[in-house]
Formats: sequence, structure tokens, C-alpha cells
Amino acid sequence: MPPLVKICGLKTKAEIDAAIRHGATHIGLNHYAPSPRYVDLKTAAELRQYAGDRVKVALLLVNAGPQVTGAAWNAVKPDIIQFHGDETPEWISAVKTNTKTEAWKALGLRDAGTLARSAKYDGVVDRLLFDAPAQAMPGGTGTRFDWTLLVNHRHSIDWGIAGGLTPANVAEAIAATHAPLVDVSSGIESAPGVKDVDKIAAFLKAAGR
Repeated sequence: MPPLVKICGLKTKAEIDAAIRHGATHIGLNHYAPSPRYVDLKTAAELRQYAGDRVKVALLLVNAGPQVTGAAWNAVKPDIIQFHGDETPEWISAVKTNTKTEAWKALGLRDAGTLARSAKYDGVVDRLLFDAPAQAMPGGTGTRFDWTLLVNHRHSIDWGIAGGLTPANVAEAIAATHAPLVDVSSGIESAPGVKDVDKIAAFLKAAGR
């Protein structure tokens, strides 16, 4: 059974079509203004509506306050809210209670201690997304983490991996971690924020979709 695949940071209908055509199970819309993959709420809502029920749609937020989170959810109505900052379990639980929307939490996987601390999200989030530790940006940096940290770890929460994945290494990453979901953004771009449809196809093929 191949892993689920999320193609993140999409900005156009053509990119959505390419992701769906080649077998993506999830797409991500990035509502974090400093990112080159940022889409405003009007665009995000249009893209979400365009995707329809053909693929699961995640809306990525970073340390968004109540007003921004509420406005984003009301405009886009995503299948998933992906929290990609320093959000606490209490905040995520409150958002889930109010929106009745699936919640994912991205965590920069620095060492075994990160895995131990991730237990605080047990019973709160629907999926943990292990990513490279945050740098100037909280994601989309093209940096990978040490996959061996996940070997023999007993997961109590559904999970996936992100960070530095490309068409050239995703099969290796899946074999090393047995990840049930892989998430890619910068690894399928021709320039920051510009997706390459051929790389989308190559990534999904390499991931077994």
C-alpha cells in the first residue's frame, strides 16, 4: 500500500489538476504571508472550491490568532487545518471544537526529545507531520531531518513526514521510515513558490501513487 501524498503550497488550478491527475491524496494551501507559497483567503477559497471533493484540502496556518483563524476557516472551509507554528495543544483543541475540522500539527524533528514531547498532542491532533527544524521559515526550506530518529518509534498518533523530500529521495524516505504520508513543497519547484508539473508527476510516481 503506497503512502498518502500531500502536495503543499499550491497556488494555481493547473497545479491542483496536476497533483490530482498523478495521484495526490491531499493538497495544501499556504496562508502564511512571509512564505513564497502564500495565497490570500480569496484565492484559497477559489482553489478549495475548484478542488472540490477530488482531493483532501489542508489549509496551512502559522501562529494565527483567533480572528485570522476564524476568518480563514470561514472563507476556505478546508478538510484539514495544518498548524505549522508554536501552537499549543489547548489552542488546537479549541479550534477543533469550534470548527469540527481535522487538525494536523507540524513538528520540527530535532532529536529523540522531540518525539517524547510530541505525546502532548495525543488525543488532540489527527496527524503529526514531522518536518525539518524551523529556520528562517517554519517549513518549505528544502531541508531534511534525520530519518533514523523515526526508526522503531512507536507512534500513538497518525503521522507523516515532510522536509527536503524530492522525486529523487522520496522512495528512500518511505523505505527508511515507513511513513504513512509524505508531504512535499519546495522539492517539486522550479523556483521558490513556483511548482513544476513534471516534478509533481515524478514525485508521485516515485512515492508509488
